Amino acid sequence: MEIILLERVEKLGQMGEVVRVKPGYARNYLLPQKKAVRLTDDNRKRFEEQRAQLEANNLARRGDAEAVAAKLRGLTVVLIRQAGEAGQLYGSVNARDIADAVTAAGFTVGRQQIRLQQPIKMLGLHDVAVGLHPEVIERITVNVARTPGEAEMQARTGAAVAGMDADRAEEDEQALEELLETEAEVGAEAMLSRTPVGG
Repeated sequence: MEIILLERVEKLGQMGEVVRVKPGYARNYLLPQKKAVRLTDDNRKRFEEQRAQLEANNLARRGDAEAVAAKLRGLTVVLIRQAGEAGQLYGSVNARDIADAVTAAGFTVGRQQIRLQQPIKMLGLHDVAVGLHPEVIERITVNVARTPGEAEMQARTGAAVAGMDADRAEEDEQALEELLETEAEVGAEAMLSRTPVGG
């Protein structure tokens, strides 16, 4: 089936291009989503008449998406999940879970916008693409951990805590807390030593 694209479609073409696709893909996705129209003389004429308006709308949506992408850049979301000792999750993290976490962080994102090749099944830091517009894709980090302390450790080291047994992970978490307390105490002593006495 030949269609006229009304917007850029990844791996298919740019706005205004005439492309040949399988009928099911056109009927079930492109046409209902208003990403394309069937190739007919009337539709081609109507598209040419509306082309300037479609391009202006696309440009405005792209500008909005780029503004959101700038705010989204560098975002890390933490998902706490149960996992085995080797780091294998009991279940998985899917696009809906990530979309919910990004929404909780203050951005409105649908699960269709999360470009996840396959569900996440291991602990660690995962790079995930978010499609804000057909021409604007931003990447975020998804930190999947067993506990908030483990998530913080993964964020600091940049590596998964997978493979640690629960006792070692707990010991490392306690060591991290002690280190942070020591740093806070040293900082407080340094502040006191700088304060003039009787000033």
